[in-house]
Amino acid sequence: MVAITVGLLGITHIQCSQAPSSASPEPAPSITATPKGTELPVPVVHAADSPVKISTPLLASNETFVKIAKEAMASVVNISAIKRAAQAPDSNPLLEDPFFRRFFGEEFERRFKQPRERPEQGLGSGVIVSDDGYIVTNNHVVEQADELMVLLGDKRKLPATLIGTDPKTDLAVIKIEANGLSTLPWGNSAALEVGELVLAVGNPFGLNQTVTMGIISAVGRANVGIVDYENFIQTDAAINPGNSGGALVNLQGQLIGINTAIFSRTGGYMGIGFAIPSQMVKNVMQSLIGHGKVIRGWLGVSIQELSQDLATQFDVPDTQGALVGDVFSESPAGQAGLKRGDIIRTYNDVTVKDPNHLRTLVAETTPESSVPLEVWRRGKIVNLSVSITEMPKDTAALTEMAPSSISGNHALSGLSVEPVQPGQTRDGQGVIVTKINPNSPAERAGVQPGDVILELNRAPIGSVRDFEQLVKQLEAQTSVLVLLQRGKGAIFLTIKP
Repeated sequence: MVAITVGLLGITHIQCSQAPSSASPEPAPSITATPKGTELPVPVVHAADSPVKISTPLLASNETFVKIAKEAMASVVNISAIKRAAQAPDSNPLLEDPFFRRFFGEEFERRFKQPRERPEQGLGSGVIVSDDGYIVTNNHVVEQADELMVLLGDKRKLPATLIGTDPKTDLAVIKIEANGLSTLPWGNSAALEVGELVLAVGNPFGLNQTVTMGIISAVGRANVGIVDYENFIQTDAAINPGNSGGALVNLQGQLIGINTAIFSRTGGYMGIGFAIPSQMVKNVMQSLIGHGKVIRGWLGVSIQELSQDLATQFDVPDTQGALVGDVFSESPAGQAGLKRGDIIRTYNDVTVKDPNHLRTLVAETTPESSVPLEVWRRGKIVNLSVSITEMPKDTAALTEMAPSSISGNHALSGLSVEPVQPGQTRDGQGVIVTKINPNSPAERAGVQPGDVILELNRAPIGSVRDFEQLVKQLEAQTSVLVLLQRGKGAIFLTIKP
C-alpha cells in the first residue's frame, strides 16, 4: 500500500558503510639493478598522485553550487516543537496495601498518583523570510506545540512565537526576536520548468544543515490528498522526515518552494518529494502576518473535471478548463451571469488547466477584485467579468443548502430538489427530485425520486434558483402543470394541492 508520509520521525538507527575487507593489496615496488648490482626500490606513481585538470566551466559550476548552498544554509533553521503531554503514573502494588495507605495517609497517595508531564519533541525545518525574524515552516511541524525553539545556522538557539497557521496549505509562520538575519530572495515558482536543477536544504532526521540536489520532476501536481489546496512542485532532490518546512532553491539562489511531504512505501526517501510553490507560500505568509488568518477569494461555483466524454457532449475542442456543475445564489458567479454547464476556460487571462488550478487561482485573488472570465457556453465563447469576494467561513453550509426543500401551502410543498448533473438532460436544463414527503401532493400525483422537472406551468427551469423563483409565485389550492423527464422519456403531470 502506498502511503503519503507527512510529518517528523526520530532517528532509530544509523549504519555507517565499511570499506570492503577483500580490497586489493598495494602493488609491490618494482626492483631494478644499479651498475654495481645493488637492488633499489623504484617508487610506483599512482594515478591519484597526478594533478587532475578541471575545466573552467566545471569549476564555475562547482563554485555556483557552493555559493548557493552557503547562502541557503544560513537562512534555513532547525525547529524543535515541544508538546507537554500528561503521562499516567505507573501502578504500584504498595498503594493497594491497606496498611501502607493507613500509615502514609490518603494525601500522600493522591499526590503519588498524580499524572506527570512527559515532553514530546518533534523536529522540522524552517526558512527565514525577513531579517527581523519571521520564519515560514509547515503547519504539521508546529501544530499543537506548547513550546517552539529555533536553532540558527550560527548555533544560536532562540524561542519562537507562533504567528499563524493555515492547515489548508500546510503552512505556518513563526517569529524569533532577532535582527540582521540572512534571508533568501523570492523566486517565481510560476516560471519553473521541468528539468531545472534545484537544491533542497533542511534537517533530515535531525542532521542539521543538510543539502541535497535534484531536478524539478513536475509542476502543478494536485490530487495528492495531502491538503485542500494542492499545487505542488515535485522534485527528486532527497527529502526525508525532518526536511519538512525546509527550502527548495533554484540555481539563482532564490526560494522557489517549501518542502512539505514525500511519497513513500517505506517512510523514507524514494525519489519523489513535494514542495509548496513560493507564490502560494508568499501569499499565505503575508496574509498570516498582516491579518492573523488567510483571506481567500471566492467565486461561488461547484466545478468538476472536464473528461473527454463530457468535452464531446459540450462540443468543446479539448479538456482544458473547469465545468460548472452549479452556481450558488447571491454569489459573485451568480451575479456575473455564470450558468450551470458553462466551462471556465480562462480566469484573469490565465488559461485554466483543471478545477484544482481554478480553485488555486480564485483563492489567491484579492477580494473585491474584478476579474475577466472566458467561458465556453453552447458552442461559443462568452466573456464575463466577476467581482471576487472573500470566502465565507462556512462554505460547507452553503453546499448543504444547494438541495432545495420546498415548503408552504401549495401543490409542490414537501418536495426536495437539487441540480442535475452535467449531461444528464439536454442543455443541462431542469432540477432532479431527491425526496418527496409521504402523502404530499407530489407523491399523490405520482412524482418519483429521480424524476427531473424540466418545466413548471410551461416555464422552462434552468437551475434550482429558477425553480425556487417559480415556486414562490404559486398560490394555495392552485394546480400545477409539470413536465418531467423520467428515464429516456418525458411526461406531463398535474399536481393538485
